[in-house]
Amino acid sequence: MRTLYDLKPRFQDLLRPRVRWLANQGVTPNQITWAAAGLSLLGGICLALQPTQRWPLLLIPLLLFIRMALNAVDGLLAREHDMRTPLGALLNELGDGFSDAALYLPLGLIPGVSGAAAAVFAVLALLSEVAGLAALQIGASRRYDGPMGKSDRAFAIGFIALLLGLGLDPGAWVTALLWGLSLLLVLTLVKRVRKALQEIGR
Repeated sequence: MRTLYDLKPRFQDLLRPRVRWLANQGVTPNQITWAAAGLSLLGGICLALQPTQRWPLLLIPLLLFIRMALNAVDGLLAREHDMRTPLGALLNELGDGFSDAALYLPLGLIPGVSGAAAAVFAVLALLSEVAGLAALQIGASRRYDGPMGKSDRAFAIGFIALLLGLGLDPGAWVTALLWGLSLLLVLTLVKRVRKALQEIGR
């Protein structure tokens, strides 16, 4: 099943000129990773403090897009400009998990939205990435399989936040969507485990 992750190469091509400029300015992948995490935390705090206001919700899609761009930038800096480090690899994965939690958990504070649904979605998002990473421990490649990878989650949550920010009343539909997305995360987790095992012939 194809996901938004499949568009990543084209997105990276658009970013390469800017990445070259950043590399020439001495910007490091770790700095970009910290920036992405900081922006995610800022967005999550804004939503947590003002869950009944529209402006934090309108901020979420923008921050999710910027975060996706920054994630692509730090990867290009690391791979194509000889800036890979063990610390960078750790920060990249930890930053993704932190950013997901910072942006997704506050959704449960919006009146009419189930806190349990938001929490389960955030936990499953983390577990699906753990499953992708765990593949490395058995000799397989890092798994990015869908149907609910990082980019797909960002698109789905960004779309929900945009609708709410434009004035659509929160309610059962948001909770239902979060549970549905959580089910897709379960399928993603299972698929990543199965693909990893298939890759090593088990």
